[in-house]
Amino acid sequence: MTRRASILIAAAVAVLAWAGLPSAQGQDVAADYARANSLRTRVQDTIFDVIETQQWIEGSSKLWYRKSVKGGDRFVLVDAVARTKAPAFDHARLAQAISTAASGSYTEVTLPFQTFTYVDNMNAIEFALAPAGAGGGRAGGGRGGGAPAPNVPRWRCTITDYQCTRAAAAPQGAGGQGAGPGRGGRQGGGPGGAAADGQPQFRQSPDRAQDAFIQNYNLFVRATGAPIASATQLSWDGSEGNAYTFNSIAWSPDSKKVGIMRRRPGYDRQLVFVQSSPSDQLQPKNSSRTYRKPGDVVDFDQPVIFDVATKTQKVVDSALFPNPYSNGRLEWRRSSQAMTFEYNQRGHQLYRVIEVDANTGQARAVIEETSNAFIDYRRAAPGLSDSGRTYRFDVEDGKEIIWMSERDGWSHLYLYDGATGRVKNQITKGNWAVHYVERVDEANRQIYFTANGVDAGKDPYYLFNFRINFDGTGLTRYTTADGQHTVDWSPNRDFYLDTYSRVDVPPVSELRRASDQSLVLELEKGDITELTATGWRAPEIFNAKGRDGVTDIWGVIIRPTNFDANRKYPVIENIYAGPQGSFVPKTFSTQTGMQSLAELGFIVVQIDGMGTANRSKAFHDVAFKNLGDAGFPDRILWHKAVAAKYPYYDITRVGLYGTSAGGQNAMGGALFHPEFYKAAAASAGCHDNRMDKIWWNEQWMSWPLGPHYVASSNMENAAKLQGALLLIVGEMDTNVDPASTMQVVNKLIEANKDFDLLVIPNAGHTGGGAYGDHKRYDFFVRHLQGRVPPPWNSTAMTNAGAGGTSVLDEDAMPWVASEYWEGR
Repeated sequence: MTRRASILIAAAVAVLAWAGLPSAQGQDVAADYARANSLRTRVQDTIFDVIETQQWIEGSSKLWYRKSVKGGDRFVLVDAVARTKAPAFDHARLAQAISTAASGSYTEVTLPFQTFTYVDNMNAIEFALAPAGAGGGRAGGGRGGGAPAPNVPRWRCTITDYQCTRAAAAPQGAGGQGAGPGRGGRQGGGPGGAAADGQPQFRQSPDRAQDAFIQNYNLFVRATGAPIASATQLSWDGSEGNAYTFNSIAWSPDSKKVGIMRRRPGYDRQLVFVQSSPSDQLQPKNSSRTYRKPGDVVDFDQPVIFDVATKTQKVVDSALFPNPYSNGRLEWRRSSQAMTFEYNQRGHQLYRVIEVDANTGQARAVIEETSNAFIDYRRAAPGLSDSGRTYRFDVEDGKEIIWMSERDGWSHLYLYDGATGRVKNQITKGNWAVHYVERVDEANRQIYFTANGVDAGKDPYYLFNFRINFDGTGLTRYTTADGQHTVDWSPNRDFYLDTYSRVDVPPVSELRRASDQSLVLELEKGDITELTATGWRAPEIFNAKGRDGVTDIWGVIIRPTNFDANRKYPVIENIYAGPQGSFVPKTFSTQTGMQSLAELGFIVVQIDGMGTANRSKAFHDVAFKNLGDAGFPDRILWHKAVAAKYPYYDITRVGLYGTSAGGQNAMGGALFHPEFYKAAAASAGCHDNRMDKIWWNEQWMSWPLGPHYVASSNMENAAKLQGALLLIVGEMDTNVDPASTMQVVNKLIEANKDFDLLVIPNAGHTGGGAYGDHKRYDFFVRHLQGRVPPPWNSTAMTNAGAGGTSVLDEDAMPWVASEYWEGR
């Protein structure tokens, strides 16, 4: 052995010793990368007997569903009354019939559709034929399941003699006027209400006799179809700086009055982008978009009522809504005697439902919510990741109102007297949270809803399904198994399909009877035999006490497929602490994003700390004016509890990564807790809440701005950096201003700090895709393992990494995508 070789070996051993690693762990890094990059391929199509799509047949107690099988899918027909399930048709004969008629090549498990409709008394089916190469079942590639593309040919096949012919094109959905923005949201669209050709847009009255439109910033009405010149001008006080808005036009049901908002516009800040590398030209391109930030002046929407016949105007006095962040959309009572809107005060600590008398213009507060922290005003949604804590349902034209509130410390439902504005009774109560109202049955005075946290000692995030009477009696539970549930009701609500799973339990689908919740049929139980044969192991669910010593903090632990309990593993936390939801996965999946990273020799975890949603209000309020907290005191205690149980869990080498708010959190961990977090990879971070979108940041950080914004800022605290840092940003990020990252870079340079920066040309709000994964892999391998990554510029490694799996698994995290936030 040469002296030079001896020195190199000694140096390698020294690096491994410094990293606290056995020398064997420093070997064969290329194999670890190969295992990480191949994971998605290895685990793809290894889960069977899982319902992927289901559809109840209208007017019956039957449903069909599509389930995964080896090589593709099969369709099953269920009769709830007869308690039977059978193939929905003869798959082999149908495949042959379609292949013959459509000149294709299909098999019984690769039929060219994912959904269909029974016709001719269930003697035939109709479907849209998937384009060549797209596939219908799982064998066709991709997740699928969405609606077919426009102009896709439709086919009709009998399932008596299996003859297939082209069917008439399905009618395009004519739709209708949408419900507009959700309560508390900004009114959409500009004030002019002009179509692309410059002509006005028209809002037709319920009796179809009149059109309302905006011209020269004012409200006009004409007889339907009449010349514009014949229209009657109802308002005269509209102007560029105080214009009537087309999208807010609301006709009264009797077609005699028009409610509308007159808008005094706020400051329309423009974000300017330079696209350095456009695909269609050599020179860069400039673009801009409207983007309000915390502290900017917002629109003031003034409700106004017009009587069409008398041409009289009633401007609603603003005493009850003096400082709106938003005045929600106008909604008329069916009687046409009043209209309502929802006032969300700037700072989000006061929220009112306001009713306006249509004849006098007098306003009164029907419901008022106040909070010393924030009111989570967004409408409660079915998905755990994006829930709000307001919900309103007007019973009998406002005689009573069902309202969701956290006033007792938990999200619950209340019944209001619509005439007096007094609470008649609290409908639900307890140390658990109503998550989503699925249906209100006015006739029977019953509410169907989902709730979480109902079972003491169990994961408080699992959703369960209930029904309750308006007076708070008769609480009925429809789902009980320990897991996350989704329910699909039969049209007559006599039966329901209950599908539940956990990260460590594949989906189970059961048909149950509504009257007594009894089991009718076990339809499917996920089979993961082939998945586990690849070496895949389910994440471990783990909980530990938070900073108060009482509250359980929940997370998951993901180990590599070649896990060895005799080794020491550095830990990487996947972090997203946005207060709009909770983010630890609760349903079964292969978790390929985090699992791929674990394959490199890490343990990867995800945790929901205090400050995130879907627990008590006190749990959530930790985020108020303090997004820099990000639940870190709880997260660190959780890590320490895992390390106390598992000696191989090395909390001397902990890193974290995240995107968007998670990017802010990842860097924040390195800045504010350098004694614990040694390396952070932060993508597309909103690193200073003054730089990010107004609605998200003022919701949690409040208004007006103050020193608390500075205290949570990564930019202002950049000089505190001690560990390793990787910053990733797309130059065309329209969700989070890319300047937020560059201002952090500027401060780091001023402080003479060492860090890595990846700016991605043309990219939007992203973690960097496959190349971002490559850089993130290498970053953690270097800084947490002390190993040298493979030579990526070699042909073999370049090909291995191209198009690889995404560590971020952005399909499973919609909140990091720009399109998810548009219009919110």
